[in-house]
Formats: sequence, C-alpha cells, structure tokens
Amino acid sequence: MSGFPILTLMLAVPLLGALGCLASDAPRARMIALVATLVDFALGLVLWADFQVGGAQWQFTERLPLFSGFQWALGIDGIALVLILLSVFLMPICILASWDAIEKRVGEYMAAFLLMETLMIGVFAAQDLFLFYIFFEAGLIPMYLIIGIWGGADRIYASYKFFLYTLLGSVLMLIAMLWMANEAGTTDIPTLMHYDFPPGAQNWLWLAFFASFAVKMPMWPVHTWLPDAHVQAPTAGSVILAGVLLKMGGYGFIRFSLPMFPEASAHFAPLIFALSMVAVVYTSLVALVQHDMKKLIAYSSVAHMAIVTVGLFAFDRQGIEGAMVVMLSHGLVSGALFLCVGVIYDRLHTREIDRYGGLSINMPAYALLFMLFTMASIGLPGTSGFIGEFLSLAGIYQLSSWVAAVSTTGIILGAAYMLYLYRRVAFGDQTHSDAARMPDLSVREWAMLAPIALVVLWMGVHPESFIAPFRADVAALDARVAQARPASDAGLTPPAAGLVQAEAR
Repeated sequence: MSGFPILTLMLAVPLLGALGCLASDAPRARMIALVATLVDFALGLVLWADFQVGGAQWQFTERLPLFSGFQWALGIDGIALVLILLSVFLMPICILASWDAIEKRVGEYMAAFLLMETLMIGVFAAQDLFLFYIFFEAGLIPMYLIIGIWGGADRIYASYKFFLYTLLGSVLMLIAMLWMANEAGTTDIPTLMHYDFPPGAQNWLWLAFFASFAVKMPMWPVHTWLPDAHVQAPTAGSVILAGVLLKMGGYGFIRFSLPMFPEASAHFAPLIFALSMVAVVYTSLVALVQHDMKKLIAYSSVAHMAIVTVGLFAFDRQGIEGAMVVMLSHGLVSGALFLCVGVIYDRLHTREIDRYGGLSINMPAYALLFMLFTMASIGLPGTSGFIGEFLSLAGIYQLSSWVAAVSTTGIILGAAYMLYLYRRVAFGDQTHSDAARMPDLSVREWAMLAPIALVVLWMGVHPESFIAPFRADVAALDARVAQARPASDAGLTPPAAGLVQAEAR
C-alpha cells in the first residue's frame, strides 16, 4: 500500500455514500449506507494487515500543501489505527440497528451517520493541528442532528445541551492552538509532540485543551450532557456516541496533553485523580438507582472513562496501555449494551427496567448475549473488560495506592449495578404478558450482536493482538513524559483528597 492514499479513500467513501443517500429513497439509502460502511470496514482491515508493527511510528502518511501554511496531512500510528478500526467496525452495526427503527427522513439519517464516520476517521488520522480541529468540531454537527431530529420526546433540549457543552469547551482549545502554531512555527502534530513549550505556558495550554477533552470524555462534573443525550438519541446514536465519540477525549489526552505538555500534565495529575475518583464512585452510585436502562448505561460510561483518565495520568506504560484497552473494550461493550436495550425497546417501546423480567424464558439467545456483555462490563476475566481495568489499576498503583483503592471500589459498584440490572431484566417472574410474548433475536439482530460478542471474547482471551500495534507508541509516550513523572505515592495531594472526601459526603 506504499504511496496509495488509503486514508483519504477511507474519508471519501462514506462522504460519497452520504451524497448518494441524500439523493435516494429510503430502501436504497439504507443499502447505500450499509455498503459504504462495509467498504470502509474492509479498507480498515487492509490498513490493519499492512500496518508494520515495530516499524516507523507514523505510517500511511499523506501530505498535500493547500494554502497559508495549511496542509492536508494524514497519517496514523498504532493508537490511531485501533481507534479507526473500532470506528469502522461499529458503523455497519449502527446502520443495521437503524434498519427498521428509523422510518422518517431515512436518507438524511443515513447521510448524517456516513458524514460522522468521515469526521471520526479524520480526527484519528489528522496530522495537522487545524485539520484535527476541523474534524474534531465538525463531528458535533451530525450527532446534533441525529439527536435533535430522530431522538425522543426531549430531543431538542438534549441536542442543544450536547452541542453547547462540547462547543464551548473547544473554543479555548482553538485559542491555544493558534498560540502554539505561532510559538513553534509549525502546525505539524508529530513535530509538536516533541516540541518543548515554555514551562510557564504549559499550564495554560494544558487547561485550554483540558476544557475540551474533559467535556468530550466526559469527566465529572461536566458529564451531565451525556445521560440526556443517550436517553434521547436513537439506539444507533447512543452506540456511536459511547463507542467512538467519547474516545476522542482520551485520544486528545494521549496525542496532545501528555506529550506536548508533560510538566503541566504532572502538575495537574492530582486534579485528574480527584475528579476521576469522584466520577468512579458518584456515577456508579447514581447508576445503581436508575430505572431507565439507557440512563444506567450512560452513567456507567462516565465511571469507565474515569478509569481511562486514571490510567493515562499514571505516567506508566501499564497504565497507558490499560487505558487504551479500556477505551477499546468500552467502545465495544457499551455499544453492545445499548444495542441490547434497543432490541427490546423496538418490541415494547419502553426502557423502564420494571416493565421487563424473565426474558431468559422467551428470549434465551438475547439473555445469553446480554449476559456476556454484562460480564464484560464488570471486567470478568476472559472478556475484554478485564485486561484493561487490570492494567490501568496496576499502573496507577505504582503511583498512588489511594487512587487505586478508590478506583477499585468503582469496579465493585459496577458489578453491583450491572448484575442488578441483568437480574431484573432476564430473571424473575414474568409479570407482564406483553414482555412475555416478545420474540427472540432476529437474523438482523444476530448480525448486530454476534460480531461484537466474538471480538469481546477475542480481546479477553488474546489481548496481545490488540495491544501489539500501539505498544511502541505507548513506550515512546512514556519516554516523553518520564522526565515529569511524579514521585511514587505523590499522585494525590492532601487538598485533592479533601475534595474527594467532601464530594463523597
């Protein structure tokens, strides 16, 4: 594939598909969207097969100068590779999930999803600072439309809240990018990752980027847009929001905050740990009392992404590798859980947990797959959820045993609310006749859930196949931040510990 612009092609295929969907009727738009996403998935597999593990850090690079110093610059390392694969893997599943559920303005809906695929791939492949920003911010538009047009009863409120939170957080990041380009004399991301910005400026730059990435993750306390967005979004919207869009925040920390501002990252690590510990415990407790299945899974996402931030700022290879695996696993498992909710919502048109019960009797295949994804969410060994959480906690334990201990309680609480959810949905007496009459999985629903189940088990049994592509990149990042690594047991300062105790009360 040397010299072939495969990344540009991967951006162009869904974009052309989107144009085709806009000009087609509903049945044809569905088929165009499915074919376009499958073609992009096939290109993603080619990308994976041709990626040279242990080779150059940046591969498949494409550079085309445009105007005023702006350039079309694409390229990936192992970190971007696995996140692109996650994106193209989930997109055909999202199209299948929308096959019957979306009945109005089908062409526009499919076009919005294909446009979002282009923008997601662009975020992970961009090697120019402002090209990244364009992709990063433009991704708000299709998701805003998906929630606002095809969402639930309160979709307008949820879509505006989602848009405003994420947009306002990114304004400061743009200002920081302009300063960085002027200071370093380049907008090339690989170059900026090794540029030593003045220590006095690093703190301000780090905070500017943090304002955007914290909202995108989302971190506590700027997470409140997420439950509303998930509840109102259509099933496929929730899948791609939890599966990929939340990972852009973690990717931003890996690509910008840690390598470009290592001293500031070490300085603000106690803040990250404090917010993450509050998120792990608080959102897990909130999830435990939810009656809406989507809202429960949304709060669990905040808790899982807090494990990601803890691992990233452990300044340790184990922690960073674990954070990457958690992101991949969460993208698969949370997406699958939202699909499981969508399967029974399409039959009964309610997400109230109490309206179900005993589904293992009349929907045994559904109950089996739901159980697998539940176990993966709580980190059962042999599933994708275990290895990432183990590595993240092992990494942070080297820095602060207190942070590791509090984060572990979140995993225990996660087991509590997920098993409680599963018991109420799959077991017990069938007290509602309409739920008892629901048919088991259709062929289309098997096609949605079975591939995710296979990958979840594959990652749990043989995680090396997913870690190997980005191991060298994590090692390079670890070497970059090693100079600023905090001393052991200094990861959480007393003021931060006091903040956590106050929030717990």
